[in-house]
Amino acid sequence: MERHAFAMQIKEGRMNDYRRKLGRIWPELTAFLDVARIRNFSIWNAEDLIFGYYEKDRNKELDQQSQTTKEKLISQLGDTFTWLSVPGEDMRLMYYNYGVVRENKEMIRHRVFVTKLKDGCAEEYKARHDDLIRQRGDQVDPGPDSNFTIWSAGGYIFGYNEIDTSMETEETPEAREATIAWEKRQLEIMDWITNDVDWITGSVHASVKRLGWHN
Repeated sequence: MERHAFAMQIKEGRMNDYRRKLGRIWPELTAFLDVARIRNFSIWNAEDLIFGYYEKDRNKELDQQSQTTKEKLISQLGDTFTWLSVPGEDMRLMYYNYGVVRENKEMIRHRVFVTKLKDGCAEEYKARHDDLIRQRGDQVDPGPDSNFTIWSAGGYIFGYNEIDTSMETEETPEAREATIAWEKRQLEIMDWITNDVDWITGSVHASVKRLGWHN
């Protein structure tokens, strides 16, 4: 299974148009996803940013008809946004913790977040997260994180995490302190778009919204 992501920035004053047009094409879009065998497709929004995530079979490429359908669908939204990612190419993968991917999503909750990298800090961000992978030995994580990836495009960071709620436990004081220390250190290299650490900083940021999902 392959994981893919894309990102867009909505043009000023066009968010309502984007959402209306997305709703209009949604039946045709989901029919395309089924034909193309694209699964776990979701679109998320924070402020004027759009982040999309999906999965497909490895080495399963679109045929010409499906490619034409995809381009047609995108064109129907095209006057409402500009691309942050490169169309047809993956965003840069900054971190992964694939864990055990649950086929049944009924007990899964999502955490999706967005930040803006400070100038020149992309490599430091990647290095810090590469170190997290080394610390866990790049082993399969039994959970509760089951499908965690962080992507980057256009100077932004987009995180996608599926969390098995049946494995979640109360955070210990030690873990909470470690989280606070990590997040404060991350503020050296990025600024938050979503409200994930408002409880630490006292700031007020946007909540992330899921605009659509298709399995």
